[in-house]
Amino acid sequence: MKIQLALDRINIEEAISLTKKVEDYVDWIEVGTSLIKEFGMRSVAALKEAFPDKTIVADMKTIDNAVYECKITFDAGADVVTVMGVSPLVTIETCLVEAEKRNKRIMIDLLNTDVASLPRDIAEKAVLCLHTSKDQQELSGSGFSGLAVKDVGHLELAIAGGITLENIDEIAKLNPAVVIIGSAITKAAIPAAAANQFMSLLGKGAV
Repeated sequence: MKIQLALDRINIEEAISLTKKVEDYVDWIEVGTSLIKEFGMRSVAALKEAFPDKTIVADMKTIDNAVYECKITFDAGADVVTVMGVSPLVTIETCLVEAEKRNKRIMIDLLNTDVASLPRDIAEKAVLCLHTSKDQQELSGSGFSGLAVKDVGHLELAIAGGITLENIDEIAKLNPAVVIIGSAITKAAIPAAAANQFMSLLGKGAV
């Protein structure tokens, strides 16, 4: 199980500074949608330059214009780019083609859709992200509240949205390939301690 650190609603310098505190405890570093929208490809390039040995995930949430968006993001240094599962199938397929050309990966964000909506051959080529949205979390006043994971077989799953130290055991039972954690680390009093605790609870061993 990989830990993906989600960096959102901060600036580039803050993102780098925070990540330096926790880099020993995380596997993938996500340049969040808010960072990309505010600072563009500079945010992706800066995180890759600062952490060249880490997998950099650019949360583009692409929904159209796949060739262009993949090109600029992969060229900026991303290793994984996200596309929305509700996109036209041709958009998802194009993202996969563009990633394959560069030996990179695509993560399909299943916000407001599910695994069953994707053709099996497409689903097998990507990381599939089961995502509880920020708006859902704020409306309900709580974070992750359980996800029905069925008919996924050997598919590579990521889980995102409202993951905390209190519900990480529930997440771990779903056996995702990637656990995406944001504010439970980034807003913790001691981010490194929180990240270390997540690592331990996911059976990766504490440092």
